[in-house]
Amino acid sequence: MIDAAGVSIVVKAPIANVYKRWLAFEDYPKFITAIKRVRKLDANHFVASLGFNGKQYDTTLELMLCVPERRLAWRTLADHHAPDHFAAGVVSFAALSDQSTCVTLKLTSSFGGAVSSRVDKYLHNFKSLVEGQGDR
Repeated sequence: MIDAAGVSIVVKAPIANVYKRWLAFEDYPKFITAIKRVRKLDANHFVASLGFNGKQYDTTLELMLCVPERRLAWRTLADHHAPDHFAAGVVSFAALSDQSTCVTLKLTSSFGGAVSSRVDKYLHNFKSLVEGQGDR
């Protein structure tokens, strides 16, 4: 079953800082609790170790769209170990002021679980991570 959700949150930081922080893929486990580890393969491909429903999955993520300070889109690539698992996401950034950015995350997943509550939690974790840093 495919589950989808979209959630927005306001982060009190300039859009450049917010976008840069989202591009730090190695930091994803700090705010996306399902991701345990991320390893960069090349500019557009990453391997993510995920933990769902008591099981561990490794999946390859492909960055499909990158519009600086505006939008990122990614998807999982087909995996012979888990061919029925699929996820895709889009994150958008909109400057509300010099020190405030609206972040919208849309996620589609077949991994199961309440995607909408997870997306909301991930965005709140991201907001805490960005606002808690001292380099603004």
